[in-house]
Amino acid sequence: MSVQLQSDYTAWLQGIWQRNVKFSDLVTYANQKNFPASLAAILYQTWLKRNRTTDDVFAWFNLGVSLFSEKDFVGAQEAYEAALAINPNFVAARFNLGLIYERLNNAQTALAQWKQVEETAHSDAPAELAVLVSALNSTGRLQETLKQYQPACEALEKSLLLKPNQSDVIHHLIFMRQKQCRWPIYEPVGATEASTLRKATSALAMLNISDEPGTQLAAALNFSRAKIPGDLPRLAPSHGYQHKKIRIAYCSGDFCTHPVAMLTVELFEQHDKDKFEIYAFCWSPNDGSDLRQRIIQAVDHYIPIHHLNDEESARLIREHEIDILIDLHGQTNKARIQMLAHRPAPIQITYLGLPATTGLPCVDYVIADRFLIPEEYAGFYSEKPLYMPDIYQVSDRKRQISPAPARESCGLPDNKFVFCSFNNNHKYTLEVFTTWMNILRRTPDSVLWLLSDNPWAETNLRKQAELQGIDPTRIFFAERTLPADYLARYHVADLFLDTFPFNAGTTANDALWMELPVLTLCGRSFASRMAGALLTAAGLPELITYDLETYENKAVELANNPISLEALRQRLTDAKENSALFDTTRFARNLEAHYRELVTHLNQQIPDSQLVADITLSSKQIQKLKHITDVAIKAERLQAQGDFDGAIEIYRQWLESSISQDKWIAQFNLGALLNASGDFSGAQQAFRAVLEQRPDFTQARTALELLRDHHQNKLPELIS
Repeated sequence: MSVQLQSDYTAWLQGIWQRNVKFSDLVTYANQKNFPASLAAILYQTWLKRNRTTDDVFAWFNLGVSLFSEKDFVGAQEAYEAALAINPNFVAARFNLGLIYERLNNAQTALAQWKQVEETAHSDAPAELAVLVSALNSTGRLQETLKQYQPACEALEKSLLLKPNQSDVIHHLIFMRQKQCRWPIYEPVGATEASTLRKATSALAMLNISDEPGTQLAAALNFSRAKIPGDLPRLAPSHGYQHKKIRIAYCSGDFCTHPVAMLTVELFEQHDKDKFEIYAFCWSPNDGSDLRQRIIQAVDHYIPIHHLNDEESARLIREHEIDILIDLHGQTNKARIQMLAHRPAPIQITYLGLPATTGLPCVDYVIADRFLIPEEYAGFYSEKPLYMPDIYQVSDRKRQISPAPARESCGLPDNKFVFCSFNNNHKYTLEVFTTWMNILRRTPDSVLWLLSDNPWAETNLRKQAELQGIDPTRIFFAERTLPADYLARYHVADLFLDTFPFNAGTTANDALWMELPVLTLCGRSFASRMAGALLTAAGLPELITYDLETYENKAVELANNPISLEALRQRLTDAKENSALFDTTRFARNLEAHYRELVTHLNQQIPDSQLVADITLSSKQIQKLKHITDVAIKAERLQAQGDFDGAIEIYRQWLESSISQDKWIAQFNLGALLNASGDFSGAQQAFRAVLEQRPDFTQARTALELLRDHHQNKLPELIS
C-alpha cells in the first residue's frame, strides 16, 4: 500500500468508525480504480458494525462483491444472505448468491436462486431487466454444462425474447439445438431473426451446417475479432532460441479420456527424445484414466496450468522458451485463445481440436494433408497448411479393446443388416438423416444404430423417422461406455455411415482400426474431408462419395452385397499392418522433419551479427522499446554474452522513461540481474517495487525472502 493510500485509507476508516461518512461517499471511494477489494471489504464491515440505516442492504451487497473478488466465497455467501434477509426481492443479491453456489459446486441450489430471480424480477425496470437476462443466461450456461440441453435452450430463448440479438447467447443456443437434433436449427426467437442466428453461429457449430470454406473462415474471423484485443504484447522473440534439443509444447484441456488424447498419446511416446524435448501444458480434468497416465509418462515435462489465467499461462510457457507450441483446441470448449494471443512461442500450430480454420492471427500453421486441404482451398485458412506426406491424423496402435459383444446384449436383432453412425448427435443433419431413412426404406432387413447422446435427440430422431414413414423401432441407440467397450461394438456392425458436412474424425479412425468399412460423403471443408483423407491413406477411395445420391446408392449396394463388404474388411486388415494410416512411427518422423525445418528457418531469420546486441543503447533507442517484451529480448541477448551491466542499464533506462503497466516485470528481471551481480541491496529494492505493483506475485516474494534471510546469490528465473 502506498503511503498516500495508507494515509487516506486510515482517515476514511476513522471517519466511518465515527459515523461521519455518508454511504454514497463510501461507495465512491471504494469503487475507485484499482482499489484493493480486501480493503473495501474492511470498510463495508466497519460500516455495518457502526451503522444501522436503510443503506445496510447495499453495504451487505457490496461486502459480498468485495469478498467474492477475494475468493472468500463463504464470506460472500453470508453477506448476500444478510442482504436478502433485509430485502428478499433484491434480485442482484439473489443472482450473485447463485454464482456463489455455482462456485461451491452446488449447481441445483444455484439454479434455484436464478429461478427466483426469474419469478421476482420486474422486466419493466431496466436495472432488474439486466439482472433477469443475466440470470437466464447463467441458467442456460450451467444447464448446458449439466447436459440438460432442452431446459438450457428454454432459458436462453427467454433471454433473447427480453433482449434480442445477443451474439454469445446465440452462439450457445445454436450448438445446443444441434445437439438435440432440433430442426430447423435457425428457427427465429422473437425479434431475433434467422439471419442474425446464422451470423452469430460459432465456428464449431458452423461445421455442422456448411461445407463452404469461405463461410467457415468468416465465422472464425468474426469470433477472433470479437474475442482477441488488438493491443496484446508479443511475449516470444521473433528469432529462435538455438536450443540443442527443439522444445515442443502440446497444450490441451483434453489430456484425459477424450478423442484428441486417444489419437495423440502414441505420438508423444514415439517422439525422438534425443532430438526433441516434449512439454505438455495441461488444464485437463484428472479422470484417473490409463490414457492420461500414458500421456504424463510419455512427455519430458508435464506442467499443470489449471490455476493460472491465460496471461499467466502464456508467461509461464514463455519462461520455458518453447520453440513450437501445438494447440489442440482451436475454437472449441475449454480453449485458451487469449493464452495463444499473447504469443508465448515464436511458432504456433493448431492440430486436431477444431477441424477448420481458427481465424486466429496468432496461429501460424495447421497440420494437414493434401486431400484434407487441397491447395486450391488453402486460401480459406488463416493458417498456412503444414502438409504431411501421407495423412494428417495420427493414430494410437495400443488402444485397448474388449471382447466382441453379442448383438442381443446390444439390443440389436441377430438377423438384420446393421448400419451404424457413432458420431456425436450434433453432427446429424436433416439432409443426411433423410438419406439414412431412404437407405432403410430401400433395405427392409436393416436397422440403424446411433449414439445415445441425450434423450431429446433420441425423441426428435424417432419423431423425424416416423414423419418420413420409417418405423422408429428400426432405430437403436447405444449409450456411452468405456473406450474399450465402445471399440468392441464395431465388431457387430456391418457398415459405418458417415455424417456430412461434419465427418467422423476419431470415430472414423476407430471404425477403420476395427476393420469396419466407412462410407463417407466428401465436401470442400476440412471437416467434410476428414474421413476421405483416412480412406485415401488406407487405400479405399471407392468408399468416398461426393453427392447424397451416390452415397445412398453405395450404402444400398454394399448392404445387398456381402461378398464386396467382406473384401473391404480384408483390405482393412491389410491396411492396419501395411498402410500409412496406422504407421504412427512414420507419422512421428514426418512431423519431426517439419518441426526441424520450421525451427531451422526461424533460427536463420536474424543474421548472427544482429544476434549480438550493442552493449549500450542511446536514450532515443530505449524510447523505441514500447513493450517489455522488446526490452527483455535486448537484455537477454546481453546477458547471454555475460554483459550483466549492459542488461541492467537497459532495464533502468526503460523504467525511467516508461509508463507501462508492465514495469513490475522489468523490476523483477532487474532484481534478478542485480542479485546475480552481487548488488543485494539493489535487488531487494527492485523486488519490493514488484510487490508494490503486484502483491500476489509469489516469485518476487520468494526471491526477497531468500535475499533477506539467507543472502544467497540465487538468480531467479527471468520473466518476459
